[in-house]
Amino acid sequence: MVSRTRTARYARRRKRRMDAVEHDLSAPQWAALEHAWGGCAYCGAIGRPLQRDCVLPISRGGRYTFGNVVPACGPCNASKCNDEVTAWLRRKRLDERAFLVRHAEIRASLALLFFPEAAGQPAAATD
Repeated sequence: MVSRTRTARYARRRKRRMDAVEHDLSAPQWAALEHAWGGCAYCGAIGRPLQRDCVLPISRGGRYTFGNVVPACGPCNASKCNDEVTAWLRRKRLDERAFLVRHAEIRASLALLFFPEAAGQPAAATD
Protein backbone atom coordinates (compact mmCIF):
# COMPACT_ATOMS: atom_id res chain seq x y z
CA MET A 1 0.00 0.00 0.00
CA VAL A 2 1.29 3.48 -0.90
CA SER A 3 1.44 5.92 1.98
CA ARG A 4 -0.82 8.89 1.40
CA THR A 5 0.38 11.15 4.17
CA ARG A 6 1.42 14.67 3.27
CA THR A 7 5.02 13.91 4.24
CA ALA A 8 5.14 10.83 2.02
CA ARG A 9 3.63 12.73 -0.92
CA TYR A 10 6.17 15.52 -0.47
CA ALA A 11 9.04 13.01 -0.28
CA ARG A 12 7.92 11.31 -3.51
CA ARG A 13 7.56 14.69 -5.27
CA ARG A 14 11.01 15.80 -4.10
CA LYS A 15 12.58 12.51 -5.22
CA ARG A 16 11.07 12.94 -8.70
CA ARG A 17 12.43 16.52 -8.90
CA MET A 18 15.86 15.42 -7.68
CA ASP A 19 16.02 12.53 -10.16
CA ALA A 20 14.97 14.78 -13.05
CA VAL A 21 18.05 17.03 -12.92
CA GLU A 22 21.80 16.47 -12.92
CA HIS A 23 23.62 17.40 -9.73
CA ASP A 24 27.37 17.79 -10.20
CA LEU A 25 28.68 19.27 -6.95
CA SER A 26 31.74 17.24 -5.98
CA ALA A 27 32.94 16.59 -2.43
CA PRO A 28 36.10 18.75 -2.93
CA GLN A 29 33.97 21.62 -4.27
CA TRP A 30 31.64 21.40 -1.24
CA ALA A 31 34.61 21.34 1.15
CA ALA A 32 36.09 24.41 -0.56
CA LEU A 33 32.75 26.25 -0.36
CA GLU A 34 32.42 25.45 3.36
CA HIS A 35 35.97 26.65 3.99
CA ALA A 36 35.59 29.83 1.91
CA TRP A 37 32.37 30.90 3.61
CA GLY A 38 33.66 29.98 7.09
CA GLY A 39 30.13 29.51 8.43
CA CYS A 40 26.55 30.01 7.38
CA ALA A 41 26.41 31.99 4.14
CA TYR A 42 23.26 33.77 5.28
CA CYS A 43 23.61 34.63 8.97
CA GLY A 44 27.34 33.95 9.47
CA ALA A 45 26.80 31.43 12.29
CA ILE A 46 29.87 29.36 13.08
CA GLY A 47 30.23 26.21 15.15
CA ARG A 48 27.04 24.69 13.77
CA PRO A 49 26.74 21.83 11.30
CA LEU A 50 26.28 23.22 7.81
CA GLN A 51 23.90 21.94 5.16
CA ARG A 52 23.99 22.33 1.40
CA ASP A 53 21.44 24.94 0.42
CA CYS A 54 20.52 25.76 -3.16
CA VAL A 55 20.41 29.51 -3.74
CA LEU A 56 17.87 28.81 -6.49
CA PRO A 57 15.73 26.05 -4.93
CA ILE A 58 15.31 22.75 -6.74
CA SER A 59 11.55 23.33 -6.84
CA ARG A 60 12.24 26.47 -8.88
CA GLY A 61 14.69 24.85 -11.29
CA GLY A 62 17.91 24.86 -9.25
CA ARG A 63 20.39 22.01 -8.88
CA TYR A 64 23.18 20.98 -6.56
CA THR A 65 25.97 22.60 -8.58
CA PHE A 66 29.07 24.57 -7.68
CA GLY A 67 27.48 27.92 -8.57
CA ASN A 68 24.14 27.30 -6.88
CA VAL A 69 25.07 25.82 -3.48
CA VAL A 70 26.08 27.66 -0.32
CA PRO A 71 26.59 26.37 3.22
CA ALA A 72 23.68 27.17 5.52
CA CYS A 73 22.99 26.46 9.17
CA GLY A 74 19.92 24.35 9.89
CA PRO A 75 17.69 27.24 11.03
CA CYS A 76 18.47 29.36 7.93
CA ASN A 77 18.05 26.41 5.57
CA ALA A 78 14.71 25.43 7.11
CA SER A 79 13.49 29.03 7.20
CA LYS A 80 14.45 29.73 3.58
CA CYS A 81 12.72 26.54 2.42
CA ASN A 82 12.08 27.10 -1.30
CA ASP A 83 11.85 30.90 -1.17
CA GLU A 84 13.70 33.16 -3.57
CA VAL A 85 16.92 34.10 -1.76
CA THR A 86 16.81 37.91 -2.03
CA ALA A 87 13.20 38.17 -0.86
CA TRP A 88 13.94 35.79 2.01
CA LEU A 89 17.03 37.80 3.05
CA ARG A 90 14.98 41.01 3.06
CA ARG A 91 12.19 39.39 5.08
CA LYS A 92 14.70 38.09 7.65
CA ARG A 93 16.41 41.52 7.70
CA LEU A 94 19.74 40.02 6.66
CA ASP A 95 22.21 41.96 4.50
CA GLU A 96 21.15 41.03 0.96
CA ARG A 97 23.87 43.06 -0.76
CA ALA A 98 26.65 41.62 1.40
CA PHE A 99 25.49 38.07 0.65
CA LEU A 100 25.28 38.65 -3.12
CA VAL A 101 28.69 40.34 -3.32
CA ARG A 102 30.38 37.66 -1.21
CA HIS A 103 28.64 34.88 -3.16
CA ALA A 104 29.97 36.33 -6.44
CA GLU A 105 33.49 36.78 -5.02
CA ILE A 106 33.69 33.25 -3.62
CA ARG A 107 32.31 31.71 -6.81
CA ALA A 108 34.82 33.65 -8.93
CA SER A 109 37.83 32.79 -6.76
CA LEU A 110 36.97 29.09 -6.46
CA ALA A 111 36.10 28.85 -10.15
CA LEU A 112 39.76 29.57 -10.89
CA LEU A 113 40.65 26.52 -8.80
CA PHE A 114 38.02 24.12 -10.15
CA PHE A 115 37.44 25.42 -13.68
CA PRO A 116 40.72 27.04 -14.84
CA GLU A 117 39.92 26.42 -18.51
CA ALA A 118 36.82 28.60 -18.22
CA ALA A 119 38.96 31.48 -16.97
CA GLY A 120 41.47 31.15 -19.81
CA GLN A 121 43.98 29.33 -17.62
CA PRO A 122 45.59 26.11 -18.82
CA ALA A 123 44.04 22.99 -17.32
CA ALA A 124 46.09 21.31 -14.59
CA ALA A 125 48.12 18.33 -15.72
CA THR A 126 46.87 14.98 -14.51
CA ASP A 127 49.73 12.47 -14.47
